[in-house]
Amino acid sequence: MTDSATATLPGPGRSADRGAAALGERRLPGWLRWVAPVVVGAIIVVLWWFWVDVLGTAPRMLPSPFAILEEFVRRWPIIAQDMAITATNALIGLVVGSLLAMLFAGLAAAVRPIDGMLAPLVAALAVIPIVAITPILNTMFGASSQFGRQAVATIAAFIPVFVNVLRGLRQTRPVHRDLLRASAASGWQTFRFLTLPTALPYLLTGLRIASSLAVIAALVAEYFGGPADGIGTAIATYAKSGRAALAWAYVLGGIVIGLVFYLVTSLLERLATRRSQG
Repeated sequence: MTDSATATLPGPGRSADRGAAALGERRLPGWLRWVAPVVVGAIIVVLWWFWVDVLGTAPRMLPSPFAILEEFVRRWPIIAQDMAITATNALIGLVVGSLLAMLFAGLAAAVRPIDGMLAPLVAALAVIPIVAITPILNTMFGASSQFGRQAVATIAAFIPVFVNVLRGLRQTRPVHRDLLRASAASGWQTFRFLTLPTALPYLLTGLRIASSLAVIAALVAEYFGGPADGIGTAIATYAKSGRAALAWAYVLGGIVIGLVFYLVTSLLERLATRRSQG
């Protein structure tokens, strides 16, 4: 395959950038994207503190943010252990769900009958309530196994990755495929220089969405049976016993896990996009 053929292929995101430039759109500065959420979070914490400690009208189960932070620091060794369990379940679910989603999306894009068979199954998985399937899976695989929780996280991660990857694989235009075919490109070269670069941004977007869903699914799954560990189990236990500050400290631990997953996948998405546009 000639270099001139690959040079004429559009890179992912380039057409969108040209359109934005043509419309005169201005992107926000990079620092503002980080500072704005921090400022909003600080305002929320101040209002929260004012409501609880100054006005004193907050519900009993809503402690001061500083009391929550104190519990989080004091109980960090125990909280960290539960965070590691929840993060592991979410990570396993994210990896397994994403791999399965990419495999089935590739099959659906390549073979239309498989696409027709998978469509109703994926639609059914998308509407399965986590709170309904988790007790069944925990009972099925035993109260001492983490597999049920990991399976729930896998299902949650599978859907957005499958949908985005399948969409990305279908974005290649026939004219570009004809160009590569006319240049004597092999099937692998077509996949490498056209299909993969086009689908990669969609895959990373799916991973970014799936990362948050996997953490949420793992947390929710810990409420309904299974081993007596993990962030979700601790939140339920301490909330029922009236230890609100400690329960909220575990909520903070869950937020940290979700932010780490989101930031890592967002960074991967940004790096891959810059590399493809370079």
